[in-house]
Amino acid sequence: MNNATKKYNIVTFGCQMNKADSERMAGILETMGFAASEDPNEADLVLYNTCTIRDNAEQKVYSYLGRQAKRKHQQPDLTLVVAGCVAQQEGEQLLRRVPELDLVMGPQHANRLQDLLQQVYDGNQVVATEPIHIVEDITKPRRDSSVTAWVNIIYGCNERCSYCVVPNVRGTEQSRTPEAIKAEMEELGRQEYKEITLLGQNIDAYGRDLPGSTPEGRHKHTLTDLLYYVHDVSGVERLRFATSHPRYFTERLIRACSELPKVCEHFHIPFQSGDNEILKAMKRGYTHEKYRRIIDTIRRYMPDAAISADAIVGFPGETEAQFENTLKLVEDIGFDLINTAAYSPRPGTPAALWDNQISEEIKSDRLQRLNHLVAATAAARSDRYLNRVEEVLVEAQNTKDPSQVMGRTRGNRLTFFPGKIEKLEGKTVRVKITESRAFSITGEMVV
Repeated sequence: MNNATKKYNIVTFGCQMNKADSERMAGILETMGFAASEDPNEADLVLYNTCTIRDNAEQKVYSYLGRQAKRKHQQPDLTLVVAGCVAQQEGEQLLRRVPELDLVMGPQHANRLQDLLQQVYDGNQVVATEPIHIVEDITKPRRDSSVTAWVNIIYGCNERCSYCVVPNVRGTEQSRTPEAIKAEMEELGRQEYKEITLLGQNIDAYGRDLPGSTPEGRHKHTLTDLLYYVHDVSGVERLRFATSHPRYFTERLIRACSELPKVCEHFHIPFQSGDNEILKAMKRGYTHEKYRRIIDTIRRYMPDAAISADAIVGFPGETEAQFENTLKLVEDIGFDLINTAAYSPRPGTPAALWDNQISEEIKSDRLQRLNHLVAATAAARSDRYLNRVEEVLVEAQNTKDPSQVMGRTRGNRLTFFPGKIEKLEGKTVRVKITESRAFSITGEMVV
């Protein structure tokens, strides 16, 4: 078909992996001749890249879909696509619920978008949710930033946390080869991207499925080995990685991060709960003591490192005392940022079937109390930047104040300061911090 005047719109819900997948799918659509449109109502193809971690994200998708399904009755040529985790979880049921859909595709199929759309244009309604070996990234993603970029290094997850739907929807772990990862990063370096975040649902599991081991019997492909292997890619100034799992977070990895100058002093390590009984029920495979030891080790090697995490309140059976153990952990460690959520039962997970569910009122009360503490500890962590000079990589204009630009410190603190984006985009500048808030700081450029 001729896509010369065709427009597409992609709406992305959920995690960084989804954002990376959306960028790849946008790249495929542009290769097919589509142009990006900010307004879904002007687009000829609307794609929702969905998230099923929490129920409200899923409900949002259905309300968005409803609007476009109505539009399709007036414009039969509109192509409607649901990709991502809701697509994988619901499969053909989505077609029964929204018969106007043209294509339902799970996250493993992101690189196959062109083939799948061809089947749609041949007159088929297509569901692609079968497990496949993920095709190596050959498309050029349409990156949302010209300064920072994501690079997937491992897809899927083999963990079986009792609350989590990810292994069901993203499949088993599949690592990309170190050579393929380095080649993508070298291309980004040539395009003058300054910061790369290596991504995986459980990034510390990287390489477990790749063949080979060292003479000492250690697996030869680990995240640590990969960091040493890609560290010197030309043009790239900063490296980050996410998301880590405490069960696999080693001192060897921490030591590598302290030795490698490009690796930023920022670690995202979800703890989920500060109570051992709850962690056991969640099937997380570690204790709060082990988690604390990891943070202690990080701070021994890098005293100023920023630590962010994820936490869930109101998990089935959680008592007030157990919730207070989570508050205690947050207080003791002093996190820079925590993504918090009230537990939400997900289809196909063991915890959703348990009869000791917590009421919405209690969940909401605990979430509020945790958020209050998180904001207080984040503000205290922000205060340490006051009067310091920080290296900030400038990413964009401050949308709320056009006289300012915004970027991030190596510790991932969002930083605003006066400047012109035309001159500063992609540059690392020294900024003296004059003001601190819970989740961001403000300063003046030091010449």
